Amino acid sequence: MMLLRYLTQIGRYFLMWNEIFKKPTKWAVMKKLILKEIDDLIVGSLGIVAFISFFVGGVVAIQTALNLTNSFIPKYLIGYATRESIILEFAPTFISIVMAGKMGSFITSSIGTMRVTEQIDALEVMGVNSLNYLVFPKLIASLLYPFLIGISMFIGILGGYIASVYGGFGNSSDFIDGLQRDFIPFHIGYAFIKTLIFALLLATIPSFHGYYMKGGALEVGKASTIAFVWTSVTIILMNYILTQLLLT
Repeated sequence: MMLLRYLTQIGRYFLMWNEIFKKPTKWAVMKKLILKEIDDLIVGSLGIVAFISFFVGGVVAIQTALNLTNSFIPKYLIGYATRESIILEFAPTFISIVMAGKMGSFITSSIGTMRVTEQIDALEVMGVNSLNYLVFPKLIASLLYPFLIGISMFIGILGGYIASVYGGFGNSSDFIDGLQRDFIPFHIGYAFIKTLIFALLLATIPSFHGYYMKGGALEVGKASTIAFVWTSVTIILMNYILTQLLLT
């Protein structure tokens, strides 16, 4: 019974994708909605992303330095490990899970509140495709999410540099040598491919749970929690699949 319910929800989720692009809202209205979503979802997340990235980058550098107990191990490994950790996993995956809490809860609660207050029903009565009106702007705004992750990569590595150099664990030239050593450009591409797919999940899974929720105000909070859990689980699962496909 539980499996059938999950399969039904998955089927409805993919049907939602089809409905999003039907009967589009007028561009004059849609443009304002897209700009608002960019401000709420992307620009509004810059602060927390920069804060987390800086200090986690510093922690990665310090932990790497503390594990270099043998004097024969080169110090450039601090920069190398920081680069690999930040670019391959921390920025695209860990930040996306954090955003599943911040962006996802915001999306689910905002759409869920509209469902509870019957604003979605009012849109349908006026002949507006409510899924296009509500979800499509978030989908377009999410295309700028890789820009947010690019900033996270830069600030994370900067945090590692400051923690390493000014914390007395290594010098600037060693850290920069580690950043440049054995660099594989495709790793950047891999990170941004993951990021783009995660962005689509961040925009649509919370929207799905908000749009199709039932009940009153109490259920809005429950829907936000469920959306966060499922978005995080899907991101982790897709992270494994994409890593298997792209890096092996």
